[in-house]
Amino acid sequence: MRRIWIGGDGRELDRHELGRRLARNTALRFVYGWLSNIVAIWVASLVFSGIDYGRFGILVVASLVFSLVNVLVRPIVILLALPAVILTLGVGLLFVNALMLLLTDAIVGSFEVSGFWTAVGGAFFIWLAHLAIDGVLKPEFKRLPRRS
Repeated sequence: MRRIWIGGDGRELDRHELGRRLARNTALRFVYGWLSNIVAIWVASLVFSGIDYGRFGILVVASLVFSLVNVLVRPIVILLALPAVILTLGVGLLFVNALMLLLTDAIVGSFEVSGFWTAVGGAFFIWLAHLAIDGVLKPEFKRLPRRS
């Protein structure tokens, strides 16, 4: 039985076209996440004096590293912390995001997060900024094609 996928525009897609669209969507998601991380970390640095990056170039590099850390390390940490995440009804994810912010601090020398609770507050405001950005822009590429 051949599966037919329906794209966002209502057209049927074969496997190869679906693969190309998914690869493009993955790249778009990463770039979108990187750019929104620039705004989100900037907002967090406005709220917390303990988050400092110095120059704009450092902010761009820190947001790129933060995006890479979220793609590569965060899923492993979430898997390891899954019992705590379930017991706290998801609040544990805030602490995972704070750890990702601290890891970014450790990797990018000129990016500074002054302590754990500053990282927790920064993670919360980064989440709020992402929520606002997604609410305003409503990116279409975040939606996957549906099956028929």
